Amino acid sequence: MIPRQSGRPIGVGIQLPEVEREVRWPELRAIACLAEQAGFDSIWFGDHLLYRFDSGETRGPWEAWTTLAGLAEATTRVTLGPLVAATAFHSPFMLAKQAATVDEISGGRLVLGLGAGWNPTEFAALGQPFDKRIARFEEAFTIVRTLLAHGTIDFAGEFYEARDAELLPRPSRPGGPPLLIGSSGARMLAATIPYVDSWNAWYADTGNSPAGVARLRDIVDAAAVLAGRDPAAIERTVAVQVQMPGGAGRVMGDTSDRMAVPPLSGTPEMMAAELRAYAAAGIGHVQLVVDPITEASVAALAPVLELLDRG
Repeated sequence: MIPRQSGRPIGVGIQLPEVEREVRWPELRAIACLAEQAGFDSIWFGDHLLYRFDSGETRGPWEAWTTLAGLAEATTRVTLGPLVAATAFHSPFMLAKQAATVDEISGGRLVLGLGAGWNPTEFAALGQPFDKRIARFEEAFTIVRTLLAHGTIDFAGEFYEARDAELLPRPSRPGGPPLLIGSSGARMLAATIPYVDSWNAWYADTGNSPAGVARLRDIVDAAAVLAGRDPAAIERTVAVQVQMPGGAGRVMGDTSDRMAVPPLSGTPEMMAAELRAYAAAGIGHVQLVVDPITEASVAALAPVLELLDRG
């Protein structure tokens, strides 16, 4: 389970700004530190490179792992993680190194979220092939998880090799940081469910509603049973889009119609009730995608956390 405040019915994290506007390090750091002080359980940052919109505008975020290392030093308590790291953007050995290093800097507070990537613009800019993404992910995932869990691997696949690779120094936690998979696809689940600790869905996949959880929960349950695991051993997490005063629609990299879902808004009491409904639907942790994502919004969400803590 991703750590959360004692007695809280559901863990609550927050996703930091990505491409809503150009946000410099002092503000990113300030938002993260305020989130920790306000009582959030986790802080998440997207692993992306470049977005190109239909208007011709382009935007790009800061590099995820450098940012996470800075956040690991700036904070002391909250869980940190990429939501999620695209294996296609990193060599598998280097991705394992990055995860182990950030876990060390944070004192064992990293959750390693992993996915295959989805944005063709980024793949083209990076010079990476977009085809066979799941097959490439399967090989990269094998290398990353094995290095973190066991420290060594000798692997030769169709797309990746890791010859006599050793991950040194070893992660401070035996077995390395917990793994989270950001996918509901059958093949991705088959490859990862035997090994991951948590699963995540984006808010568009649930319709941004607790009512949308059951269908996805059943898919994960079935994959766990097929893999011979107790479904209860895999924590379920979902992103939740939240609109605060001043929000006018958060700029996101994915502009497809599926993203057009009603955001969670209202009084702290209404928001706390909705988050309790996610807990009742079997969700252990939520990542709030807040519009606007500012220090003021983070501070305004503190009463929601206080209400959750009261039971």
